[in-house]
Amino acid sequence: MENTCAVVLAAGKGTRMKSKKPKVLAEILFEPMLGYVLRTCQKAGINEICAVTGFEAQQVEDYLTGWKDRLCVSTVLQDQQKGTGHAVMMAKEFLEQNREKDVLILYGDTPCLSPEVIEDAYRQHKQQNNAATIVTAILENPYGYGRIVRDGDSIIKIVEQKDASPEESKIPEINSGVYWFGAEHLLNMLEQLKPNNAQGEYYLTDTIGLTIKSGKRVGGYCAENSDVVLGANSRKDLYELNEKMRMNIIYRHMENGVSFASTDGVIIAPDVKIGADTVILGGTILKEQVVIGEDCVIGPNTVIQKSEIGDRVKLNSVQCYQSKIHTDVDIGPFVHIRPNSEVKSFAHIGDFVEVKNSVIGEGTAVAHLTYVGDSDIGKNVNFGCGVVTVNYDGVNKHRCVVEDDVFIGCNTNLVAPVHIGKGAYTAAGSTITDDVSEYALAIARSRQTEIEGFAAKKLAGRKKKV
Repeated sequence: MENTCAVVLAAGKGTRMKSKKPKVLAEILFEPMLGYVLRTCQKAGINEICAVTGFEAQQVEDYLTGWKDRLCVSTVLQDQQKGTGHAVMMAKEFLEQNREKDVLILYGDTPCLSPEVIEDAYRQHKQQNNAATIVTAILENPYGYGRIVRDGDSIIKIVEQKDASPEESKIPEINSGVYWFGAEHLLNMLEQLKPNNAQGEYYLTDTIGLTIKSGKRVGGYCAENSDVVLGANSRKDLYELNEKMRMNIIYRHMENGVSFASTDGVIIAPDVKIGADTVILGGTILKEQVVIGEDCVIGPNTVIQKSEIGDRVKLNSVQCYQSKIHTDVDIGPFVHIRPNSEVKSFAHIGDFVEVKNSVIGEGTAVAHLTYVGDSDIGKNVNFGCGVVTVNYDGVNKHRCVVEDDVFIGCNTNLVAPVHIGKGAYTAAGSTITDDVSEYALAIARSRQTEIEGFAAKKLAGRKKKV
C-alpha cells in the first residue's frame, strides 16, 4: 500500500506475565508476538514503521535489528507509561515526517491480526473518506471492551465498559485497538488531547471523540474473524493463544493435503511449508524456515529447524538443524543432524548417529553408533558400527574425505585430515592416520597374540583363594 506507515505500540511491561522480557517479546510458536505484527504489516505493504518502546526497550531494539533488512523500522522511547495516547505522542517526529500519509496504529501484541484485515480496513478508510477508521469485531462476550456506538456506517462514539449504559453494554461490537488515521489529522488531534485521569494518562480513544466533535467522519471496519483482538496478558493467556494458533496451523496444513496421525505434541511454526501426502506423527516440532516435500513421514519425536527436506523422506526421532536432506532418505531413530550438513538421495542413517558440517553421499549407509563431523563422504559408502571421524586436534577442526564405494569397518577411527581413496576398505578396529589408496585395504591395529594356558592358571589361582 502506497503512502502508508505504521506506529506499533510496544512499550508495555505485561506485569501479569512476571517476566524480565517486555510483553511484545513473549513467544507464540517460537516467535515473539511483535514478529507476527511486523510480518503482518510487511505483507500488507506497510514498510515504514515506528515502534514505541518502554519497558526493557533495549531488548525490543535488539530484536528489531533483525528486521532492518526487511523493513524501515525506527524506535522512540516512552520512558513514562502514561497511556496509549501518550505513546503515540512519542512518535510525533515520525508522524510529522509522514504527515502526507495514512498511518496505522496497532499494538505489538496482536499476533492474530491478518494483512487482509489491515488492507480491507484501509480500502474502506479511503473509499469513505474517513478521518479515522477503527477495526472492530463482534464478540459473544464483549465484557471489558470498549463498545462501538454507530449511526449507520459512521461511529458516533466509543463507550468504555465502566461508562456504558445497560443498553450500550449489550452492544457486541467492540474496539480492537487497531486504527487508520490520516497522519496530519492525527497530529492535530494529539495536540488537543488532555489527561484522562488523576494519573495524567492520555488515551488514544479520546482522539476518536475529538474527531467526531470536529465534525469529521469516523468509520468502522468490522473484521469477520474476532481473533483480531486476541492478545496475551498472562501466562495462561499466552498458553491459550499458543494452543489456538497451533491448531489453526495444523488445520491449515490438513486442508493442503497433510495428514496428522496425532496432533499431540505437534508444534509447527507459521512459515513452515509441507508437501501433500506427507504424514506428521506425534511429538514433531517444526521450527522456523522449514520446507518439507511430498510423501514424507516425519516423526515421532522429531525436531527440525531451518532445514529443507526432500520428497519421500522418513525421519524417526531425528533432530535436524540448518541442513538439507535430499529425496528418498531414511534417517533414525535417535539421530542428530547438526548445522551445515547435507544428506543426499537414497542415503540411510541409522540409530545413534551424529552428523555435523558434513556431506553424506548418495546411497551411503551410516547404520549405527557413528560420529561424522567435518567430512565429505562419497556415494555408496558403508560405515560399520562405531566409526568415529576424529576431527579436532584441540585447537583446529580438520576434514575427512571418503570417496565413492568405500567400506569403513566397525570401530574405525578416521583421524583427520585424512583421505580414503575410491573403493578402499578399512579393517575393523583400525585407527587410520594416513591417506588410503584407491581399492586398498588399510589395517591399523596390533596383531592378536595368544598366551597358552593363561586362563587356566588364573582360574586355578582363583579356586585356591576360595
